[in-house]
Amino acid sequence: MKYYAAIREALRCELERDPRVFFMGEDVGKPGGIYAQSRGLQEEFGVERVRDTPAGELGFMGAAVGAALTGARPVVEISFADFIPVCLDQLVNQAAKIRYMSGGQARVPLTVVTFGGAGRNAGPQHSGSYEALLGSIPGLRVVMPSTPYDVQGFLKAAIRDDDPTIVILNKALLGLADDSEAGVEPIPFGEAAVRREGEDVTIVAWSAMVHTALEAADRLAAEDGVSAEVIDLRSIQPLDGETIGASARKTGRVVTVQETVSFAGIGAEVAAEVSRRAFGWLDAPVQIVGPPFTPVPFSKLMEEFVLPDAGSIVRAVREIL
Repeated sequence: MKYYAAIREALRCELERDPRVFFMGEDVGKPGGIYAQSRGLQEEFGVERVRDTPAGELGFMGAAVGAALTGARPVVEISFADFIPVCLDQLVNQAAKIRYMSGGQARVPLTVVTFGGAGRNAGPQHSGSYEALLGSIPGLRVVMPSTPYDVQGFLKAAIRDDDPTIVILNKALLGLADDSEAGVEPIPFGEAAVRREGEDVTIVAWSAMVHTALEAADRLAAEDGVSAEVIDLRSIQPLDGETIGASARKTGRVVTVQETVSFAGIGAEVAAEVSRRAFGWLDAPVQIVGPPFTPVPFSKLMEEFVLPDAGSIVRAVREIL
């Protein structure tokens, strides 16, 4: 199954399973989604449950919050993560806080699906992810699946949960395929996945950078005889500090990789977890690999220049070895 098809499969499963679920966003219905991720769903479930919206994120996010409060389970697509700031008030001051402000009497079972990440020459306004910003908001969960299997599992978990969850999908992974099939069970939030076992260094990544980290691990094994463990965070909020700490205690060295700017990013949170849980086991400082403090360029050459690649990860590992 391909990554984009896993989105459709999870949505189809949940629309069929629960009549309270509906899906809405720009071009998700009749056009079938900007990446064909919802093709055929409107024909199968009707225009009431797969709804095209105007280009007004603030408005339809507010409609979704209201629908969730009155018993529906809306899934809202924001075409690009860069457009989430348009509707931050609905997410930050309404969806994320209503359960707290009502003393648990009201829940907001809202799922927000959005596409983030660079690597497709989409330019500064269509290449962000904002997981650090969203992960810092109490009341929101944030997940970033790196495989079609995880897309299905986390989307289903989000839709079935009673609290708001942001699922940031990666545009660069849309054509990625794995051996998963329909029927993947929901994946619990807050559980990282060890994608490769290793002994000498831990590489922590998420979303598309997981595959870059695995490429770097192959190079390190072939060129340096270094055994690298690769951890896929998957869940940004909540963060699986236990898995990170256990790996750091085993290897004594940690490199984190992110495609959002390094300053105030999730890599810093990973470094903090390592410091709390494995400080006495460290043989070198934690290294954070990420782009410089700049928007993502339009130019393909410049985009490749600022994004981490396997070579930049290999250099960071060699530095701390």
